Amino acid sequence: MSENAPRHYIDGHEISGGRLVNLIDRAEELRNGRPQEGSGALAGKSVALIFEKPSTRTRISFEVGVVELGGHPVVLRGDEMQLSRGESVEDTARVLSRFVSAIVIRSGSHENVVTLGEYASVPVVNALTPMFHPCQALADLQTLKQRFGNLDGLKLAYVGDGNNVARSLAVAGSLTGVEVVVAAPEGYQLESDVPAKLTDDPREAVHGADAIYGDVWVSMGDEETADQRRADLAPYRIDGHLLSHAKRETIVMHCLPAHPGEEITADVLYGDRSAVWDQAENRLHAQKALLEYLLAS
Repeated sequence: MSENAPRHYIDGHEISGGRLVNLIDRAEELRNGRPQEGSGALAGKSVALIFEKPSTRTRISFEVGVVELGGHPVVLRGDEMQLSRGESVEDTARVLSRFVSAIVIRSGSHENVVTLGEYASVPVVNALTPMFHPCQALADLQTLKQRFGNLDGLKLAYVGDGNNVARSLAVAGSLTGVEVVVAAPEGYQLESDVPAKLTDDPREAVHGADAIYGDVWVSMGDEETADQRRADLAPYRIDGHLLSHAKRETIVMHCLPAHPGEEITADVLYGDRSAVWDQAENRLHAQKALLEYLLAS
């Protein structure tokens, strides 16, 4: 990367493990200091927030975060932009770079986000693509550090569909000393070259784990195969029986939205071992720390 090239956060590899830990520490400072004024890192700056897909936590956390850092969020749906009428990703990147200080995008195409980063002269943040969800993983690391005090040496067991969240957790874990084990059935597992241990046995995965992590079985775009997915993934439900194979102090995580009774039971989701709501809140603090870093002069 040249000296004047913008910093991006697209697949999670762009930031070193040491820097990630520093970001998490900064996110904790921002959490503890709220609702006081933030750092003012975005004072006088605008950030484009592009959402081609529906969003709750991602949109709200970024929009509120930009405001709390003193900036102005410009929220755009995909169908509100000329992208939907054939304008190229390259030209969109060139134009937005003249207007805003950073671009945050939630897209159905990872390739388009990569292209946006190649042609933008301002930081580009991946707010979710089919391949990666690095901002979620950043907030998850913050949640783990809150609960256990340190990241190095922890074990996280992801159980269910090996998707973009699982892939980003594997990347983030490999950079910060967290062992990530992904338990998924054949046809739902991550690629063999991801930095995680792969298994088809959820009980093996959760043995000795500090955290058990789940996600929905039917994501946007999977509706046509919903019944088959539910049948294939049923043995990977996070419930009291699966928790009995973990440690007493093991926490439960979920990136939300959740479907109680499918990938996780209600008693676990809302039980005293759940860290889910801390995870959701930490999206705000982690992303504020990320924006500070990406826009630092």
